[in-house]
Amino acid sequence: MKELKNHIGETIKIHGSIYKIRRMSGFAFVLLRTKREVVQCVYSEAFSDFQMEELQEESCVIVTAQVVEEERSRTGWELRMKELRILSRPEEESPIVINQKKVDTSIENLLDYRPITLRNEKQRAIFKIQAGICQGFRRFLEEQEFTEIHTPKIVSEGAEGGANIFQMNYFGKEAYLAQSPQFYKQMMVGVFERVFEIAPVFRAEKHDTARHLNEYTGVDFEMGYIESFEEIMEMETAMIQYAFSYLKENYAHELELWKVQVPEIKKIPSIKFQEAKELVAKTYARKIRDYEDFEPEEERLLGEIMKERTGSDFVFVTHYPTKKRPFYAMENPENPQETLSFDLLFRGLEVTTGGQRIHNYKEQVAKMQSRGMDVSAFESYLMIHRYGMPPHGGLGMGLERFTAQLLGFSNVRYAAMFPRDIHRVTP
Repeated sequence: MKELKNHIGETIKIHGSIYKIRRMSGFAFVLLRTKREVVQCVYSEAFSDFQMEELQEESCVIVTAQVVEEERSRTGWELRMKELRILSRPEEESPIVINQKKVDTSIENLLDYRPITLRNEKQRAIFKIQAGICQGFRRFLEEQEFTEIHTPKIVSEGAEGGANIFQMNYFGKEAYLAQSPQFYKQMMVGVFERVFEIAPVFRAEKHDTARHLNEYTGVDFEMGYIESFEEIMEMETAMIQYAFSYLKENYAHELELWKVQVPEIKKIPSIKFQEAKELVAKTYARKIRDYEDFEPEEERLLGEIMKERTGSDFVFVTHYPTKKRPFYAMENPENPQETLSFDLLFRGLEVTTGGQRIHNYKEQVAKMQSRGMDVSAFESYLMIHRYGMPPHGGLGMGLERFTAQLLGFSNVRYAAMFPRDIHRVTP
């Protein structure tokens, strides 16, 4: 609403919802929630052509107001309400107080009443920032000549297999909700060379933790004709740099509401998986219990170490063990026990998994057979290998996790508009 300062002395019309009313004797301050900001209006018996009693919080209104210079206001102006047109009124009072600086309630209430609590200025700012992150990612990828694609979410096979896949009856056939757009984005590398998608993915994991959701938004890209998997890491680094710059330029208001410190990224450090495990064990005198994957606490501690040593909020962990990566992950020619893959940790939490894929048909089939997989079930996927694919790779990022880490949330559900977990399918 900064542009209103250019209309001082004029009469305007503005619409929104009455967010909060501070009634005084003969006048009132009326906060109007518009699509982006909360604007302060002033009601007075001296210049308003309606009664104060007509004002009701959460009414949707059109206000005719005069823009008046006011030095005491932080904006330098105020809106003096002249006329009020009421479009709708609430039927009952809100069960949750939403017009304070924060919604002071439990996370359960916050989510149970989500359609209402999202009207809070700070709560809705979360998803304005999230929209800005997506916009930044999208603009960057388009500038890098990636093509946006939209892949099926009902599939015949899981991209990663295992038990964490939602099964469904599809007209009498067995089908699943997509764990990832992996197969399709690889297919489309053979068409467009560089592709990306921002869309939901589904994991039937029975986790009940602060970091897991059963439906989340995946930010995926895949690129062909790569020389090494490090190119994917470089592309992600540049993408995040671009998005952070875009946020600071276009979403300063929302970032200020949350007092967000947007990281400055010059270069993201990297460390091999095995070295990272040993570093954490040595630094904190911890025994390594799992040699094939990270424990959440190890991720957190590694983040602390890298922050202290490099100043970076991010770290790439590379060369994950073959046993813990999907069947399409390319193995390191120098050590088949590890893959040309990586995770990106942001402030001690994994937000991205990526790497180079197998593009040779015989190599892919051999790896699937070594894992006891039914190759015939993947004929449509293997078609790309059979008929020629360039060296390629890509990544998948969890948008909600990324948002939560940026805003400093302890639970990923705060960064999910309508979270889906093992307990929640409404609202």
